[in-house]
Amino acid sequence: MTSANQPVKTGIKAPEIQKIRTYLVNAVARDLEANPSPVGSNEKEAFERIAQVYSRTGLKLPETLQKQLMRDVYDEIWGYGPIQILLNDPQITEIMVNGPKQIYIEREGKIIKTNASFENDQHVLRVIDRIVLPLGRRIDADHPTVDARLPDGSRVNAVIPPVAIDGPSITIRKFSKEKLTIEQLIEYGSMDTHIAEFLQACVVARLNIIVSGGTGSGKTTLLNVLSGFIPSDERIVTIEDSAELRLHQEHIVRLETKAPNLDGEGAVTVRDLVRNALRMRPDRIVVGEVRGGEALDMLQAMNTGHDGSLTTLHANSPRDALSRLETMTLMSNIEFPIKVIREQIASAVDLIVQQSRYRDGSRKIAQITEVVGMEGDTIVMTDIFKFEETELTESGKVLGEFKPTGIRPLFSPRLERAGFKLKPEVFGVNIAEMLAANRRPYARGR
Repeated sequence: MTSANQPVKTGIKAPEIQKIRTYLVNAVARDLEANPSPVGSNEKEAFERIAQVYSRTGLKLPETLQKQLMRDVYDEIWGYGPIQILLNDPQITEIMVNGPKQIYIEREGKIIKTNASFENDQHVLRVIDRIVLPLGRRIDADHPTVDARLPDGSRVNAVIPPVAIDGPSITIRKFSKEKLTIEQLIEYGSMDTHIAEFLQACVVARLNIIVSGGTGSGKTTLLNVLSGFIPSDERIVTIEDSAELRLHQEHIVRLETKAPNLDGEGAVTVRDLVRNALRMRPDRIVVGEVRGGEALDMLQAMNTGHDGSLTTLHANSPRDALSRLETMTLMSNIEFPIKVIREQIASAVDLIVQQSRYRDGSRKIAQITEVVGMEGDTIVMTDIFKFEETELTESGKVLGEFKPTGIRPLFSPRLERAGFKLKPEVFGVNIAEMLAANRRPYARGR
């Protein structure tokens, strides 16, 4: 058996099991065509139907193998085939199909190859069609890539030949059914209590914040947590390619992009939605990720009274994040001198939170940087917090500590006006040591 991570060991060879599975799938499918019933939403009835078909074969297989075969048939007809068992596992965060015989998963930050497999390329294509067709999406030789979303919110990207040289590929980013809290991120070592207190103050004080990081670094998770600090009496408009944010506030309007139809028309982009959001009287605009010309519209919104906006972008450092913003602004097809663009960025963005994924698979806040302003043609930045790696244990775990730089941000008065008078210790200033240092020269003088 190759449908689960740990195949059932029997005296029957794998090719024979595969033939039995294929026969049962086809037989159940024919039975459903002849006697349709709404069993897709009722797992118990579906398994009873499979058991009836199995009993007609006269096979006397071991009970464990019978159960696994029935689960395989159910997954093939009502689920997503060999990857359904992986989708059911809450510990798996990513599923990567590199062709019919290579299926990898990410579990606890580690990439692992599974024993699961498809029969062939056509089998993978059938599962891709099952994902995209209900959503009205299209994938074929003329449109060989597609983005979609499963009913549980998981994000799917599929690529087929001729673009995918070695066969159709599927990448699924799963999301926890339970929204992570700031306390859990502290427990997991993604940040410490001082950083959590600081970020909460920044969100409530309506700073414009960009969460920067690489692929799979935890940007969306952190954005979710930061969005949770927005006061419940404010109107929030969220804009995403695929809806992933789960905010607990009531006054929310969720907007999602729309792919073009079969004629290539009717697309609604992130940029379209950002422009429309400005007409919706938002207190906050939260953009899941900026990737193109919408960066200009986002900056202009931040500069025209829509404080407290939040978004993410792909970059490896806060400085790289500003360079990416420049590049994406130029993609808007509106020609501005570079200095004007940088002035827009320096005026609009208050804080960059750099999220990173470390060697052990853990995700942490690597850096928190204030955008101070302009000095000549250069945007000036100041680091407020940094994660310093101190040790790699024998088990491969990254150890370190979150260290404040000792610099209090220039926007501190805004935090105080919002009701957050953060203690000097948050920024690495030890009042007791300062007082002791001030007393020592006086004591020696006596």
